[in-house]
Amino acid sequence: MAAVKIALEILFIIVCIALTVIILMQEGKSAGLGAIAGAADTYWGKNKGRSMEGMLVKLTRVLVVLFIVISAVLNIGSFH
Repeated sequence: MAAVKIALEILFIIVCIALTVIILMQEGKSAGLGAIAGAADTYWGKNKGRSMEGMLVKLTRVLVVLFIVISAVLNIGSFH
């Protein structure tokens, strides 16, 4: 059981570091003057899900779910 806990802790640390890096790689949500001029209707605005930014958002969601699940499992395991 101790080996599983150690493996989860190592995975948790990797997820935390990856989540931090991916969040810092993302662009801000404020579009600035581009939103006033209607730049959100461009090709990149419509196909954002297939761009690098869209991939980072999806990866962030996956890592957040992993973060929550692993932290809950580690917390439940600490009561024994």
